[in-house]
Amino acid sequence: MSAELLLQASGLGKRFGAVVAAADINVGVAAGERVSLIGSNGAGKTTFVNMITGYLKPDEGEIRFDGRDVTALSPRDITHLGVARSFQIPQLCAELTVLDNVLVAMACHARRLSAWQPARRADALARADAVLERFGLGSQRARRVAELPGGVRKLLDIAMAMTGTPRLLLLDEPTSGVSAEEKFPMMETIMTALGQAPIGVLFVEHDMDIVMRYATRVVAFAGGRVIGDGDPAAVLGADEVRHHVTGHLQ
Repeated sequence: MSAELLLQASGLGKRFGAVVAAADINVGVAAGERVSLIGSNGAGKTTFVNMITGYLKPDEGEIRFDGRDVTALSPRDITHLGVARSFQIPQLCAELTVLDNVLVAMACHARRLSAWQPARRADALARADAVLERFGLGSQRARRVAELPGGVRKLLDIAMAMTGTPRLLLLDEPTSGVSAEEKFPMMETIMTALGQAPIGVLFVEHDMDIVMRYATRVVAFAGGRVIGDGDPAAVLGADEVRHHVTGHLQ
């Protein structure tokens, strides 16, 4: 793989007893790429994401971020190196306001979680408001998270992930649980917020319309293995991918 790649996963393997969750996974991501991970439930997508972010340790293989071996690092250490993640179920403080959730995320990224009052200083508030505006959440600033609809919670979770100015962003099913009317506007908001910044993006997605519109590259998983990697139209049109993932093979 090229030394210019932001992320290099080489020969990753993971087993849970007799179950092969990942086998010889080789995936690289360059700065600025928008890569969608597709596959049926249990195909290995989430296992791969969990290994990249340190939540699972591979049984074999190596993960390098920006040229550094991060295979054995903790999730927190990997985050501080510039890898951010949002979750299928947003990880939010339901009783706090939207603004305070962002301030907590900023304090965590700055390693000042115990110093709550400094987190509310003027410059921090300005930065938090800028993040909220970037994701179209400025009007929700004072609302408690418990009051928010699902799509807005998803956006807030992603906005919080971006407070650490990451170089690689991983999104776990960003449109899951979002209504058909909301999913495209939400993805437009996310991609507009990311803009032309050289941030590598990996997003797990089951909606092939979303994949075709927003991915610059697709990596298809089945049975813990990569069965396709390349241009979205080419990967989605491959017989093996159609058989195992999209279900369109006649």
